[in-house]
Amino acid sequence: MLQLHPSDIKDIVLNGGVIAYPTEAVYGLGCDPDNDTAIQKLLAVKQRPWQKGLILVASDFQQLLPYVDESQLTAEQLELAFSKWPGPFTFVMPIKAQVSKYLCGEFDSIAVRVSAHAGVQALCRALNKPLVSTSANLAGEDPALTADEILADFTGKIDALVLGELGEQRQPSTIIDARSGKILRNGQ
Repeated sequence: MLQLHPSDIKDIVLNGGVIAYPTEAVYGLGCDPDNDTAIQKLLAVKQRPWQKGLILVASDFQQLLPYVDESQLTAEQLELAFSKWPGPFTFVMPIKAQVSKYLCGEFDSIAVRVSAHAGVQALCRALNKPLVSTSANLAGEDPALTADEILADFTGKIDALVLGELGEQRQPSTIIDARSGKILRNGQ
């Protein structure tokens, strides 16, 4: 498994690779959200059913516009998300029609976050798009908190490990339904 800095990872992701990378609280597994083969590989590595859907992380909201149907949200609903971003808040938002079922699962929405983590921001800026983000663990197990755990659990299963530090969060992000304002998971 390659161990690279965020600036060196672009070609791997855009060519269908699956990576592990540090986020605000845990290591994440990620890939190109526009590559169904890469998403299926990520789901197989994690042993996660596609029906559950995935999260997209971005460096800014503009990167999420190809996936989110903002026309279904009011100015007030969008303002709530913007007031929390960048930061450890994931919002479930309506999707555009062409979004892959492997991203949204069985839902008509997708979970999205504008990250404040410098490494995640650097990855998304290098890709010029969001990154699929799911915790680096097998379904039902605890997420990886160290590069050594990634190497032990995912060598031979993923294409690269992005070097860097975890953020200061100790809980997964809070998840909020953008339409209702309801907190679906309290990570604080």
